[in-house]
Amino acid sequence: MSDEIIDVGTFDPHFCDEIAAEPGGEHIRRCFSCSTCTAGCPVAGATDKYNPRRIIHMALLGMREQVLRSDFVWLCSVCYTCYERCPQDVRIPELMNGIRNIAVREGYIPRAFRLQVEKLRAHGRLYEIEDYENERRAEYGLPPIREDAEEVGWIMDRMGVKGEGG
Repeated sequence: MSDEIIDVGTFDPHFCDEIAAEPGGEHIRRCFSCSTCTAGCPVAGATDKYNPRRIIHMALLGMREQVLRSDFVWLCSVCYTCYERCPQDVRIPELMNGIRNIAVREGYIPRAFRLQVEKLRAHGRLYEIEDYENERRAEYGLPPIREDAEEVGWIMDRMGVKGEGG
């Protein structure tokens, strides 16, 4: 049991409406907490942090900040096991994407994703291509991979994507 005290005065009764208006979140109110989604979820089996039923319950209660600030909404592997088994057609992977979209708009992005943005800005891809990789490609008759961080950075600037520092 957690010792954390939750102030119900911070709950947002319109949070589930906001999720329902988001593409993918339309069916959030259909959930009646049967736990079928959690029982078949491979991520929930690997970590107690991810529990689709609990996330939906928190969202329906209006625990906006707790849901959006959490890392657990980012753990969904989009395997669709929950979706295939849900008797109410809640479409949990799409629901998690809807919640993530709200979180991103609010600036709640996990550090790992911000670091990936920095890599994209620096190298134009998620990892740096060094001489060794291009030498190996040449041995197989493949063209070298060039880094074009400037072009990727331009796109990211146009899209308003910020990295770790932003």
